[in-house]
Amino acid sequence: MRRMIIDTDTAADDSFALLVGLLHPEASLEAVTIVSGNVDFAQQVQNALITIEAAGRGGEVPVHLGAEVPMARPWYAASAHGDGKGNHDFPVPEQAPSDEPAASALVRLVNENPGEIDIVAIGPLTNIATAVLLDRDFASKVRQLWVMGGCDNSVGNVSAAAEYNFFVDPEAADIVFRAGFDVTVVTWTLTLKRALWDRDQLAEIAAIDTDLARYFTILDTPNLEFNEGVAIQGSTHPDSLTAMLLVEPSLIAASSRKFVAIEHHSELTRGYSLFDDRPERNAPNATVIDDVDATGFFESYKRLLAAGSR
Repeated sequence: MRRMIIDTDTAADDSFALLVGLLHPEASLEAVTIVSGNVDFAQQVQNALITIEAAGRGGEVPVHLGAEVPMARPWYAASAHGDGKGNHDFPVPEQAPSDEPAASALVRLVNENPGEIDIVAIGPLTNIATAVLLDRDFASKVRQLWVMGGCDNSVGNVSAAAEYNFFVDPEAADIVFRAGFDVTVVTWTLTLKRALWDRDQLAEIAAIDTDLARYFTILDTPNLEFNEGVAIQGSTHPDSLTAMLLVEPSLIAASSRKFVAIEHHSELTRGYSLFDDRPERNAPNATVIDDVDATGFFESYKRLLAAGSR
């Protein structure tokens, strides 16, 4: 059982990652922290609460409000997600967010449980960096930090240089990768190779015909339509892959130790993630997932949706 906190800018695949934390038998989701990212901040909060209730866990997992803007830059919205909940009108959640700020909650929970809490960071790293600044020993007390971000020296999804999460708050990413976490990175590069579900696969999910499978399809549709408009043939699932690899490490087919650094000075290459596998040049500071069992990931997620809420 992995005790985890998910730090999220809740759009569709973030919600699918939350379902892993909420429903997987090997996951114990201790808290959700919200960070500025994909869509309007208040909408992100509602999306997280809607997902918790869709999983039948309403009132059981606290949601903490974090940074509403990046550390040093204006907010930059994504364009691929609509309102992050499939542009669908769900009932207003009964659960309200916690009064405790996200960074404070992160520090408190980790200090109360040193070496026992994993953090799954699937949005910009503003909240995680803020926690580091609040407690300079924070990184050493987190069991593992799993980060969805970066491009492994390849083309990004916001610019030619950068993936969205690192582009939005490169200063925060720089702080986090210098802080000394036991960090594992799942990149956008890997997503396009191993976490892209085409229409045939999405039809398999629709055929499950549970409340959660229908919820998935509603949320996933805007991302699928956007991707197809930019010649990506399927919906992308980097966040749920990141969460799933934590609780099902057998899905990891290959990984490597690398030095990871984030560019935050140049505007031309803002958010660029340098991945260097030459230890004689730069000492490795992260484990990078190089390959996964793509079929196994898809089948595991289908089982989650078929089992329903717990």
